[in-house]
Amino acid sequence: MNRNRETGDAAPGPQTVAAVDLGSNSFHMIVVRDDGGKLHVVDRLKESVRLAGGLSADRRLDPDAAARALACLERFGQRLQGIPAGHVRAVGTNTLRRARDSDAFLAEASAALGHPVEVIYGAEEARLIYGGVIQDLGTDHPRRLVIDIGGGSTEVIVGELARPLLVESLSLGAVVQMQRFFGNGKISRKAWQAAVTDARLTVEPIARAYRKAGWDLAIGASGSVKSILRAAGAKKTDETITPADLKTLARALLKAGKVDKLDLPGVSDERRAIFPGGLAVLTGLFESLGIEAMRVSDKALREGVVADLLGRLHDHDAREDGVLAASQRYDVDHAQAERVAATAIALLGDYDDERATGMAPRLLRWAALLHEIGLAISHKGYHKHGEYILRNADLQGFSRTDQAVLATLVRLHRGRFRADLVDALPADWRALAYRLALVLRLAVILHRGRDPDIVPPAWLAVEKNALSLHCDADWLDERPLTQADLARESELLARADITLHTVADDS
Repeated sequence: MNRNRETGDAAPGPQTVAAVDLGSNSFHMIVVRDDGGKLHVVDRLKESVRLAGGLSADRRLDPDAAARALACLERFGQRLQGIPAGHVRAVGTNTLRRARDSDAFLAEASAALGHPVEVIYGAEEARLIYGGVIQDLGTDHPRRLVIDIGGGSTEVIVGELARPLLVESLSLGAVVQMQRFFGNGKISRKAWQAAVTDARLTVEPIARAYRKAGWDLAIGASGSVKSILRAAGAKKTDETITPADLKTLARALLKAGKVDKLDLPGVSDERRAIFPGGLAVLTGLFESLGIEAMRVSDKALREGVVADLLGRLHDHDAREDGVLAASQRYDVDHAQAERVAATAIALLGDYDDERATGMAPRLLRWAALLHEIGLAISHKGYHKHGEYILRNADLQGFSRTDQAVLATLVRLHRGRFRADLVDALPADWRALAYRLALVLRLAVILHRGRDPDIVPPAWLAVEKNALSLHCDADWLDERPLTQADLARESELLARADITLHTVADDS
């Protein structure tokens, strides 16, 4: 991993960042030194945790799987000591997306690692995988198909150079396919055909769009794809997987008849235990999409997380793109939203989230830019519609928790102040969300007239549950409707045991 990042600013000094990938089969960690835009891998760690194998039928993690995961994260955490907060990003994928009541486990996982563990949605996982895999590809073969077969999900992306065009996360993984079709350890022709057919049925809804988009180069990532290449590579001189290779390996599986009798070159005992599941998934993808040859990448989700993290730290936060794309898609009045954002940030002052410098104003800005997104559905209860959209949309760059906080802020920007919605957030987000929601409410009120020339002369003092909104007296006198709005807001907040005083300051 060694590439130059193009930015408009001078390159920052050397620093160390890390990415942790809590996959459904294995946990990975990569530590990278950023030396003026050149990235050098300092360390890599990988452990088989088999998290998906520990997910019960009712989608709960069994104690053994949770214990393996926490022990691994403690070991990773020791390696991460000394790397500052905000320079480490840990992401959970399919199994943690599917797990019920995972909040307690995520809290323990974050404590074990020493850094927050966030769960990302499938589309975000796919975007990050694409960003990792295409590093160092240059401009040759500009249209790329990238496939990553994980333990519990498979990400399929078509992109043009660095830009993803089609992004899908399928409920199809090596571990899951293994459990469903080869759980007894036997590999029969009937079970094999059923596993491939199931994979094809899962791929079929997206196959036409992907074949139509086309690609110049197909690239596979993940341990499953690498193990297939190794197993097929004993007599190969190049580094591609072909349909003929898959058929040869399928015959080898059927000849062995049992998982524990598989003897494939370059496939470890650990990987052998899920090899048939991964091979069935890749075979289904090849057949449904018409893939003729696939190169294999040694990069994946963690490299994409590193690139995204460095963007946040230096030149560009992908979450800003996600917010602006959502704003455009739902036809939000961007000029009004920017006015509300500017006033909200001014009222916030120097308050910030102690966990990550600069997070509070960024999150407040994004909530302000999207606070009217629900108007695309209806004016009545639009803050509720906005909350629903933001809880369920695929927002580029955002984790599941990020989106929950953003949705909560949008819901609370008007109407009854429901503290229970804040209390439903993870504990370490509540104080920040509480403050930002109150600030956003006031900024929205100050701009309710939608006057493009107004910059409210106001500042905010906060002490526990008491707010003092200071406004220029002459400005307030000229706006009786704003005064009435603020008086009504005082009544609404009083029901939540929050005091709001509007103070008229003489010039």
